[in-house]
Amino acid sequence: MTTPEPRASQHPERRHSERRHPEARQPEARHPGRRRPPEQPPEPPLLTLHAAVVLVAAVLVGFTAGGLSHLGGVPAALAVLAGLGAAGGAVPVLRGLIR
Repeated sequence: MTTPEPRASQHPERRHSERRHPEARQPEARHPGRRRPPEQPPEPPLLTLHAAVVLVAAVLVGFTAGGLSHLGGVPAALAVLAGLGAAGGAVPVLRGLIR
């Protein structure tokens, strides 16, 4: 009577070789003719360069207008409103100017 051979998962040498060679478990290594799925294109940026430049320039315009208003003696709350109005008004102008 012969003893049954151990299964592959129970064989200590095989488990050790799988740990040393992880590519042995990958399907591409066993089936080199198979194609990999196509890679996904990268995600588009949250803001384009044009939009970022326009928004940064509008913030600078708003800070400048608000700061100058405050230095001119206008109360702080009204200077903030002046800066916000200037920044909001600058966006369409800058969008048309910066291309």
